Amino acid sequence: MSDSEPAEELLSLLRQSLGIGGESSPKPPDTKVLNGAKHVYDHSIDVAIDMHGTKAAAAQIWTLMQEKQYSLKTWSDHSLHPKKKNEAAVNFIFLMDLLNFCFWSDSPDPQQRFAIEYQGQQWTGYWSLVAAIHRALEEEIPITMPSFWINDTECTDDVLKHVFRSTTLEPIPLLEERIACIREAGRILLEKFDGSVVQLIQQANQSAAALVDLLVTKFPCFNDIATFEHSTIHFYKRAQIFVADLWASFEGKSYGSFHDIDTITMFADYRIPQVLHALGCLRYSPSLESCVRNSKELESGGSWEVQLRGCSIWCVELIRKEILRQHPKAEINAILIDFFLYDTMKEREIEGVETIPHHRTRSIWY
Repeated sequence: MSDSEPAEELLSLLRQSLGIGGESSPKPPDTKVLNGAKHVYDHSIDVAIDMHGTKAAAAQIWTLMQEKQYSLKTWSDHSLHPKKKNEAAVNFIFLMDLLNFCFWSDSPDPQQRFAIEYQGQQWTGYWSLVAAIHRALEEEIPITMPSFWINDTECTDDVLKHVFRSTTLEPIPLLEERIACIREAGRILLEKFDGSVVQLIQQANQSAAALVDLLVTKFPCFNDIATFEHSTIHFYKRAQIFVADLWASFEGKSYGSFHDIDTITMFADYRIPQVLHALGCLRYSPSLESCVRNSKELESGGSWEVQLRGCSIWCVELIRKEILRQHPKAEINAILIDFFLYDTMKEREIEGVETIPHHRTRSIWY
């Protein structure tokens, strides 16, 4: 070894540390969702997080999850979620989360609201979408195949209207927007991923954040963002829940294996703010609370709506941290907390014990 070689090594290290020349290690993917939620929380004036309520809720949530033995496997226990762990399940989940938005009804009569008849039962809300997909497949309509979505001859608007037909007089909300999402996704999958959802997943190299980034950069209908106090806020509800549903369905293996799954946050929708308010975690300003209680519609991307979504994400993050503070060995993340809170809110809805309505916003984002 010559005398100059150690000096060259030191010089090379110095260059790398200063970012001068050479190849630097790429930064790990970041969804930016959590940073945006913190920004919203820091600047929010109409939604506040009650820290005492949040700590109490964390203890209550953890206790209930243990009592119910709530875990990753609970997702597959739902009767309508896919049971097989194959490419067909991947396609089913992709379509499910592509269209996982806006199921609430304007009708005051529950019997008149949009519903799907399947297996002798009426399904509403999110479950109506899952039931509609199952029903179409049983009718031999290949609704989960991306190649079908771009087949103008077979996949007509009338066929799609038939797939999502309601058992009541009220149609599924935002049908035209759902059809547009299907067409867009089919076209982009064909152009960029050889028509394969599996190829899309594989390009992320088992990174949850990278898969979210692929979805929101390649598919406009997944790019769920807003502007608040001079900053772009990234919510990415449906992109994140697609990753989470893959992880849950495949139990962290195969197509659901992600080395950074804990980068996924709570999914900012209209149900989780509702249950967080009921648990005493969120507080609304009088004007916002009056609007929500009187079922007045909030503007998509408006200040009130952004505050509700952003503060909910940050609140669930605080709940997660509190659970881990109390139980350092707990296997918990924002996904499991979100799943549990959603299931809890649906149980309360069925039992008729809702303490406040969910906020109402018409959009394709959630």
